[in-house]
Amino acid sequence: MYGYQCEYCEGTVRPKKVAHEAFKHKKGFVILENVTIGVCDVCGNRYYSADIIHIVHEIAAGMRMPERTATIPVAQLA
Repeated sequence: MYGYQCEYCEGTVRPKKVAHEAFKHKKGFVILENVTIGVCDVCGNRYYSADIIHIVHEIAAGMRMPERTATIPVAQLA
């Protein structure tokens, strides 16, 4: 699944397990914990499998329940 060339540079996309990865969805934000994503070893661009994208959509659309909900601080800059 990984080991392919980055689309932005000459680097290679490698698997990396991250503690938290935030996703913006048209219905809000979803944070996945302890998830393996692809990260370019040169430029750091992040790549996500179709399975991860489907899970994010299911959680954001209410088709899958999250383990917990977190409060996120919001501020407006004038």
